[in-house]
Amino acid sequence: MTNYIYIFRHGQSTFNKAKKFTGWLNPGLTKLGKLQALKIARQLKNKKFQLAIQTKLIRSQQTLKQVLKFHPECKKVKIDNRMIERNYGKLNGTSHEAFIKNMGSRLYKLEVEGDAMAELTSGQKKKIKGFLGEEEYNLIHRGYNISPPGGESFADVEKRVVSFIKDITKLMKKQKINVAVSCHGNSLRLFRKIMEKASVKKTTEWVIPYDKAFTYKIN
Repeated sequence: MTNYIYIFRHGQSTFNKAKKFTGWLNPGLTKLGKLQALKIARQLKNKKFQLAIQTKLIRSQQTLKQVLKFHPECKKVKIDNRMIERNYGKLNGTSHEAFIKNMGSRLYKLEVEGDAMAELTSGQKKKIKGFLGEEEYNLIHRGYNISPPGGESFADVEKRVVSFIKDITKLMKKQKINVAVSCHGNSLRLFRKIMEKASVKKTTEWVIPYDKAFTYKIN
């Protein structure tokens, strides 16, 4: 029997809109974020699942709430924080603008990295590249093993996502159920890496959309 995992990132949060590193902080969805959550809900409208998983963060829960409106068959919702966002440590709540200014003193040098860097303007990226050099910029932008001070690297996130996948696939096979997962950009990034057997290079190049659900078969 084939079962399915339907997994998606939350919609845009107020911190995403304000261009801040969000991490484990707990902002809610913007108006656009709620529309993106509704778009995901419509993508999954005709799918069936018996278990839904969210994290403790409100943006994950608000997104799942939209999805569940179309799924009376789902009677169980669980919190699993192994699928929470990457912890940016001391960068949590820091604006991208402040981050760029701090680069001037090399305060974070190669210790910081953020998916949020993808949202910088081309001019901002050029300034950082000019100061740090192409190689250092790329390490910061998508450094797989680089942790912000007090935070997690992609490699750290992957360890907990591996644990989650192991447990949820075992449960799905045993109970013969489908599952929906409302998670976060970087936990979804590492989930995709594992399920798609993607390289580190490919994984770190992905831009994870706010409004798309991914489907994976569990045989």
